[in-house]
Amino acid sequence: MNKLTIKACPLCGGTHLERALTCVDHYASGEMFHLCRCRDCGFLFTQDFPVEAEIGRYYETPDYISHTDTRKGAMNSVYHWVRNYMLGHKARLVLREAHRKKGRLLDLGTGTGYFADAMQRRGWQVEAVEKSAQARAFAKERFHLDVKPPTALENFAPGSFDVITLWHVMEHLEPLNETWESLHSLLTERGVLIVAVPNYSSFDAKKYGAYWAAYDVPRHLWHFTPGTIQQFGSKHGFIMAERHPMPFDAFYVSMLTEKHMGRSCTFLRGMVTGTLAWFSALVKKERSSSMIYVFRKKSLFPDPSPIERGADTSGTGGGCIRKGGDTLEMGERNN
Repeated sequence: MNKLTIKACPLCGGTHLERALTCVDHYASGEMFHLCRCRDCGFLFTQDFPVEAEIGRYYETPDYISHTDTRKGAMNSVYHWVRNYMLGHKARLVLREAHRKKGRLLDLGTGTGYFADAMQRRGWQVEAVEKSAQARAFAKERFHLDVKPPTALENFAPGSFDVITLWHVMEHLEPLNETWESLHSLLTERGVLIVAVPNYSSFDAKKYGAYWAAYDVPRHLWHFTPGTIQQFGSKHGFIMAERHPMPFDAFYVSMLTEKHMGRSCTFLRGMVTGTLAWFSALVKKERSSSMIYVFRKKSLFPDPSPIERGADTSGTGGGCIRKGGDTLEMGERNN
């Protein structure tokens, strides 16, 4: 199998890389993968992961529910219940941040299409893109969505979308910097980019260490904190306008982690850790298991320096235009 070895940090270009953790793929292969950290900027990534052309087999398992619709088992049931609960929250977030009731939306990594369908039913013009042929087929059969493969991104004109969403997708995309550049080009000047990703500086990540299920090697290539994703946005012409905690993620991730660790009473143990993580995120939202980040183009702000003046780029912070807004409580993996 061909694997990609990262020799320079995708964020800062630094070459001072160190091994941070060794994690196991509990879904598909049982293989071990190393996580490396850049000593210059703190960015964490999976090292020696399968190249894009060959990583598909690591998704081809019934247990990987992001691309299926199975409800078998307690954890899958919890996942689907929260997903349905969150669809309305996500839709309201889009409307609030876009300052419009209808518009053009791109859902990148749409998975089985639940969010794309929810926005289409609200009157939005939706384009949905998904790598998995199985997930595309499901979305077409269930929602009659014309979900396109990733190659379709090349056919969209610059400034095509008012909103672009990536719900737990950015961490899967091999061409990371190229993706950020493409997103910037595809947005209108007043467009909004909404990105949800796991947060490895969270309470539950620190509790479980290498066992934390949201490391999800080798499917998750990149591992973000509020600080490092703010730096990626800034690098590619964005300002972080909002950030919202997703504390419900901790319940599902903790239950899954307990299962991977082979412990008994996984549901109960996961609920206990999820509750502790919830309270931790209430005290400091940057400890949330996952975060939603709202980005806008820097060109909207003639002098961005006052906005970014309070930015914390240490790896756990992240500058914002404003810190208000409703708390969103959980996302889904890939809808």
